[in-house]
Amino acid sequence: MLQQLTKQVLKFALEDELIDHLGREPGGRAEGGRENYRNGHRSKTVISESGTVEVAVPRDRAGSFQP
Repeated sequence: MLQQLTKQVLKFALEDELIDHLGREPGGRAEGGRENYRNGHRSKTVISESGTVEVAVPRDRAGSFQP
């Protein structure tokens, strides 16, 4: 149960960081055309006190998002 909670907290934190990085919510488009936007997720294993957790880390097209 603690692993699931850790996974959810990490998921929400990473998504919020990407929103801040891109300056818009998911599905939102930048003013003035196509700029940097979301580009799926990559898998990452995080080792925590509660054990290992698989997390889907969001990516951006330009590759500039560093969580």
